[in-house]
Amino acid sequence: MDSSHVENDLVNVLFTEEQIQARLKELARDIERDYEGEDLLIVGVLRGAVMVMADIARSLSRHVEMDWMAVSSYGSGTKSSGVVRILKDLDTDISGRHVVVVDEIIDTGLTLSWLTSNLSSRNPASVEICTLLRKPEALQMPVDVKYVGWDIPNEFVVGYGLDYKERYRNLRDIGTLAPHVYS
Repeated sequence: MDSSHVENDLVNVLFTEEQIQARLKELARDIERDYEGEDLLIVGVLRGAVMVMADIARSLSRHVEMDWMAVSSYGSGTKSSGVVRILKDLDTDISGRHVVVVDEIIDTGLTLSWLTSNLSSRNPASVEICTLLRKPEALQMPVDVKYVGWDIPNEFVVGYGLDYKERYRNLRDIGTLAPHVYS
């Protein structure tokens, strides 16, 4: 879906599809460099990270194994509840593996902090985080993020996997959602 289809719902477009693709290719090159010669597992956080995960994986010029987790801390609102629930766990044993968790956004940091702690308890060789977006002003919990696409203001954004009540995920751009949509 193009942003022109929902232009009345957006305050502005922060990143176009072309900008997103270029930045993900840069992040994929960084990951390749850092894990050269290593067996790598990338773990996508469902559902929002589907677009990011797919495009990171396609930008890699090496074999990579993929798995998925579904965790929830939002419900249907616009703010994290801070209570994390595993809805779908990994199918892969990560013991001794290098793991890069791929997510679309780090907001409060509560979910990713909990998730990296949970994964670290499973004896991996390493656990790192790759996120397309991070909101430094919203962080409530410190999260060590190795790969960041962009830092953004503490605004509600949608598109490229980011949703509001399951809408806007298939928007090719990322934009700030207009308050009249969620007020």
